[in-house]
Amino acid sequence: MTMRTGRPIACKGLVGLCVMSFFVGLLFNGRIWTIEDGRIFKGTDCETKHMLGESNSREIMGEVTKTREAIQTLDKTVSTLEMELAVSRTSGLRGFASVSGGSTRDGLQKAFAVIGINTAFSSKKRRDSVRDTWMPRGSKLKRLEKEKGVVIRFVIGHSGTPGGGVLDRGIDAEEAETGDFLRLDHVEGYHELSAKTRVYFTTVVSIWDADFYVKVDDDVHVNLGQLVPMHISLSRYS
Repeated sequence: MTMRTGRPIACKGLVGLCVMSFFVGLLFNGRIWTIEDGRIFKGTDCETKHMLGESNSREIMGEVTKTREAIQTLDKTVSTLEMELAVSRTSGLRGFASVSGGSTRDGLQKAFAVIGINTAFSSKKRRDSVRDTWMPRGSKLKRLEKEKGVVIRFVIGHSGTPGGGVLDRGIDAEEAETGDFLRLDHVEGYHELSAKTRVYFTTVVSIWDADFYVKVDDDVHVNLGQLVPMHISLSRYS
């Protein structure tokens, strides 16, 4: 009886031990996979961050390169304008000398500063805003030019319509009313702004003998009360 009852107990103990070993194996195996997966995810995150860092670096370098190119282009444009301005002023001197035999520029209108306000056909509201704020109208504009030597004009060319179109006639009518335009021999166009700037400076130096030539856009408001005295002091020390 003792041997018969002992054998089943040993079998049950063996089965229980196997079951416990099985669950312990599952638990241990699961922890290993969790650790390995964590390492894989960490490795993937590091690689992703490294790739994003390289991508951001390339984008930043690209923007830096574009900025440098834009600055170089601007420097070239300014240098070109300075050379053309110098040539235009020299031509004006020679032209007057051939007529009067002198070396002065009395043949040109004397001015302290010429301010050209770049405008377009569609910018009537902007021009009215400038006239209502910092640019004098009518007789006050002429008095500013006569007493202070400050010439202010809206600068505009002409349309591409042969013989003049509706746009040109609109500017003609506005000019007859206000008398504050400088018309350029230039075809207006958004992609022709650089050429318009060159034509503007070439034109003003052939009309006025000024200490300063200024160009602003019609969406810029100028404080003449500060601008004129500041440039007068600069002119004295130059």
